[in-house]
Amino acid sequence: MLTQSDGEAFAKRIKSDVFTLLSKVIDPELGRSVTDLGMITDIEVEPAGFASGEANDLGKPIFDVTVYVELTIEGCPLTATISERINQVLTSYQQAILRPRQEVSSMSQDKLSSLVDQLKAERRANPFTKASSKTRVFAVASGKGGVGKSSVAANLAATFAALGYDTAAIDADIYGFSLPGLFGVHTQPTNLNGMLMPITAWGVKLISIGMFAGAERAILWRGPRLQRSLEQFLSDVWWGEPDVLILDLAPGTGDMAISVAQALPNAEMVIVTTPQPSASDVAVRSGLVALQVPTRVRGVVENMSWYDHNDERLRIFGQGGGQRVSDQLSQALGYSVPLLAQLPLEPPIRTIGEGGRPAVLQENGDLDSGSLTQQFVKLAHDLLAA
Repeated sequence: MLTQSDGEAFAKRIKSDVFTLLSKVIDPELGRSVTDLGMITDIEVEPAGFASGEANDLGKPIFDVTVYVELTIEGCPLTATISERINQVLTSYQQAILRPRQEVSSMSQDKLSSLVDQLKAERRANPFTKASSKTRVFAVASGKGGVGKSSVAANLAATFAALGYDTAAIDADIYGFSLPGLFGVHTQPTNLNGMLMPITAWGVKLISIGMFAGAERAILWRGPRLQRSLEQFLSDVWWGEPDVLILDLAPGTGDMAISVAQALPNAEMVIVTTPQPSASDVAVRSGLVALQVPTRVRGVVENMSWYDHNDERLRIFGQGGGQRVSDQLSQALGYSVPLLAQLPLEPPIRTIGEGGRPAVLQENGDLDSGSLTQQFVKLAHDLLAA
């Protein structure tokens, strides 16, 4: 057994070491360490003896370590995740054997209010327009509905996340939101005194009007109220500092497209079309919004380009639409708007997506090895290249 004086000295050192280790435990919603957020209120270390057969002949000393944790809200949905991360860093300690225990409670209303005020003060407003913002913003748009725009947005976001990029996505299609269904989200965001925590699904931080009660009712917002919905998604949600932000826009060139361009002048548009002229002609008009607002069109994605059946490539919707959009926008805008990808019509995109998992992912969340996924990986790399 340790002598009392040795044990007390070692315990004091361990307490300091443990606090340092806990500074590496990140709250998955706020993206800050639990120590910075004031979630660790105390650490108690008590010597318990020696363990034989450990690192050397003397063995390692054993200590009981109790960590007092205050979560932001009672019943925090990520309690288990945070607790697991705390236990992992404690059991990784090399100088002694630590037997971890946690006492978990929730912050007082005053402490939570102070924390939220601090976070809001740091952010102040839309974080994506700051000069220091590292986030690449890609707004996925289409001229008309039914071309698979949301499917492209969802799979592109999932691809970025699976490649290791901190990825966020906003369902800016207020009238026809679909990202919650495509990502299998059925819960509401956590509300911290007026600041919302985006829901993370398949590695992507998400927000959508479809996550809120009453969202199934028809929404008839126009003008300022519609613009305010986007501003709230940008400013009232704690996004941290994502590498990539994907916006799934409503079809057409209406109020939301203009609002996005005004709120996110650094946004880069990705135009989705299908091959037939009835879709590609309208898609050109959605790209021409860039003539009126400070937004750059990064490229075109042609969806449902073909369907492979019995070794025959069927072009059900014709062909050439994506290239027509690319050519016309390049000429009208005065810079190159490339055709970035041609994606096939594949039933699994629908069936897997409707089941709540982006089709580019396997059930374990890793990228699939199929040709469709390879095209999305190439698309993601091409978008970040410029």
